[in-house]
Amino acid sequence: MQPDSLTFIFLNAFLINNFVLAMFLGICPFLGVSGKIKTAWNMGLAVIFVMLVSSMCAYGINAILVKYDLEFLRLISYIAVIASAVQLVEMTIKKFSPALFRTLGIFLPLITTNCAILGLALFQTNRSYDFLQCLAFSVGAGAGFTLALVLMAGLREKLELADVPDVSMGAALSLMLGGMLSLAFMGFAGLGG
Repeated sequence: MQPDSLTFIFLNAFLINNFVLAMFLGICPFLGVSGKIKTAWNMGLAVIFVMLVSSMCAYGINAILVKYDLEFLRLISYIAVIASAVQLVEMTIKKFSPALFRTLGIFLPLITTNCAILGLALFQTNRSYDFLQCLAFSVGAGAGFTLALVLMAGLREKLELADVPDVSMGAALSLMLGGMLSLAFMGFAGLGG
């Protein structure tokens, strides 16, 4: 598989270099919203949408900035686009699903400061991806983010039914689970060639 093929770019972002479990980006929602599968799934869908919009906008912004030799404005431009996309998602969810809006709570506006989304824009710019490659990269990264959230939520739901020692309950157990998931995903590193 060619390293610049859309399939490779998607799989690389989805499994091999998963933003959460391999690069450790976006840990806040990973630990905070992964208590229930339904909530994790909905947060994952919101992140996929924001990543897709941010990726497309970052591609266009980068083209304009390069054309006018204003590359130094990349970071602030990307942050503005991400904040706008998150506001769009937040308003839509609040209008159409107030229950989901309350469930996601503070973690929905925190997508704005999610380093995984800013990392996506910066990585695709540094790798000089064309528009289709940017789309494949953003969908792969978003799907990988969602996969990590749902896997963690599934494990946490199962462990609610288990007899776990009090000393390892709460944050300690979540961090141990996250570490084990990360180790499991490191097994995909050999697929990158």
